[in-house]
Parts: sequence; C-alpha cells; structure tokens
Amino acid sequence: MDVRLTRTGHRLIGLAMMMVVSAVIGTVVVAAARNPSQQPQTAPPPPPSAAPVKVALPTKYVVLTFDDGPDAAYTPKILDILAKYEAKATFFEIGKNVTKHPELSKRIHDAGHSVQNHTWTHADLRHLSATAFRQQVMSADQAIQAAIGSTPACLRPPYGGMDPTVRQRAKALGKDLVVWTVDSRDWTKPGTTAIVQRVLKNVHSGSIILMHDGGGNRTQTVAALPTILKSLKAKGYGFRTLNC
Repeated sequence: MDVRLTRTGHRLIGLAMMMVVSAVIGTVVVAAARNPSQQPQTAPPPPPSAAPVKVALPTKYVVLTFDDGPDAAYTPKILDILAKYEAKATFFEIGKNVTKHPELSKRIHDAGHSVQNHTWTHADLRHLSATAFRQQVMSADQAIQAAIGSTPACLRPPYGGMDPTVRQRAKALGKDLVVWTVDSRDWTKPGTTAIVQRVLKNVHSGSIILMHDGGGNRTQTVAALPTILKSLKAKGYGFRTLNC
C-alpha cells in the first residue's frame, strides 16, 4: 500500500521532530549542569602536623635531687637558680609540706622538674608497721597528686633507710626506691665551700646528688648551688630527672 503524506502531514512530522530534538538538547544541558565534565577543585588536605621534637637526653649527666621540701623560704630560690642555669632536678617532697605549699609543688612540676615521694612526715620506714608504712606513702601520694595532677612512682626512704621489708612493701605499692650516690651533707651546714667540694670531688656521669630545699636552714645550699651548676656545665655535664 502506497502511503503519501500531504503537505500538512509533512509539517506535522517536521514539528514533531523539532520538539524531539529540543527535548533531547534540554536533557543534555540539564545533565551537563548536574554532572559537569570538570569536577570542582577541592582544597588540598592540610599537611600533617609536625611530630613533636624530642630533646635528646644528655649522655654525660647527673641527677640533682632535693629533699624535704617544699619550703617557702628556700624552694623558690633554688628554682630560680635552676632556671638561670637551665638545669632540671628531682624534688623528693614531704607530704605534709606539700599540703602547706601546693603552689610550690605545682611550680616545680610546671617548670619541668620531677616531683616524687619522700613520705608524709619523713618517718623511718624501717620502724613502721605495714599499716603505718602504707599511710606514710599513700598520704604523700595523695597530697602530690592533688597539687600537680599526677602520682609519683619514685619513693626515697628517709635517711636512706632500706631493708628487705621496706623493699617488699614499696614494691607492693608500685614504688621504685631511689637513694643517692653523692651526698653533699648540706644538712650538717658544713659551709658553702664544703658542700661544693663534696659534690664536685665525687661526681661522675650518672651520679645522683643529694641536697635539700627544706627541713631546716638551707642558706648554704642556696649559696653553693650556682658554683656547683657552673662547674658541672663547664665539665660537660647535662641534667636528667627521675620519673621511675
């Protein structure tokens, strides 16, 4: 069957084709707008933050320790001297003194020094019952924790008094006992020169030096400390702290 379109039919077909083409073009334009061929540029991720720089510990060093504080008269002076010579130290503190001067314990801690346990009242641990031993250590721990926000792991027994029972009880409380290798004997008030000589004559790398910032008149200790620090630094010593 031969089908022939009239002029009107041709016009209708042409109009229909134009409508189809327009619809297709519109669809393509909308799709392009929704999914552009070029994705928007995103900001590059920020570079990873640099890892904190670790300061190498000195290989030739001493450990400065101060007992029986904190003391309102002498501890601040010792802290000022340590800061002047860029030296760090470990402070073995009496718990009852910490409760009197918690701001000093915090200042010690905030300056980068170590705050450790020297019992509640400076009691000789060798002569205590198990209950009294625990009270001496734990009460000091609580005072220090309240002042600086952390609990010490080192315990210095007063008078350096240790025996198997003291060692066993300290271990049960999670404490490492720490004494000293160089005794300045500053508590005897032998004079500034004697304190300096006792330290410098006996020191070697790794020495733990005993001095005091509390427990009595420490004027001689304060006077001796600058000479000790200058001499140690001149000999190439650095300073480490104890954290057990």
